[in-house]
Amino acid sequence: MRARKPPSGGGGSTSARSIADIVQVLRDRIGRQDIAPGAKLGEQELAAEFGVPRARIREVFGVLESRGLIERIPNRGAVVSRLELEHVFQLYEVRSVLEGMCVRLATQNAPPETWDEFIHLFGEPMDAYVKAGDFDSFIVVYERFRHAIIEWARNPVAARMLDSIYEKTNVVIRRIVILPGRAQSGLGEHRAVVAAMRAGDAEGAERLKRMNLQNAQATLRRFQKYVL
Repeated sequence: MRARKPPSGGGGSTSARSIADIVQVLRDRIGRQDIAPGAKLGEQELAAEFGVPRARIREVFGVLESRGLIERIPNRGAVVSRLELEHVFQLYEVRSVLEGMCVRLATQNAPPETWDEFIHLFGEPMDAYVKAGDFDSFIVVYERFRHAIIEWARNPVAARMLDSIYEKTNVVIRRIVILPGRAQSGLGEHRAVVAAMRAGDAEGAERLKRMNLQNAQATLRRFQKYVL
């Protein structure tokens, strides 16, 4: 008689799920807003889902709390953090500096032909996504570009800081891109950034990337009551 396989909690054997595995799953869910801001995270339910002791879930909550993704409230438990609008603007200000710096470093470090792929992707493929309203595919390409920038920047400190910022603002990023005209204007801005990177203009690319994020922030301010 064959032994039955244990049920999976999002991939792989639940008995082997580490704290890091569970943290990543919950980070993704919070970032996509599959778990809404203000929602309570059930310790017992998550322990059952991932097939781990409740003590491990409490450790997971400690990591998520340290990253600012949840709050642990007396007599209520773990709750997904809500973003205050002014805090979002502050995060964008820091992000524009860090991401601009990474663009400059990546331009200096990478062979110019590295960016040919993105010159192509930011052309007809991304135009088609915008026209079709396929913002999921649009964001996938943008994320691919962002990962390439961080990889070639070769600055682990900046990478960790940006990772923390992205996970807090991921929901806002997804909402900004669907605001009137933002996807098309953002695409034009990214074309200018990648063209400067391909030309080896590190300082120009940094300036353009910072301008791109400042424009995104301005759009957020304009439509703030519809976003958060």
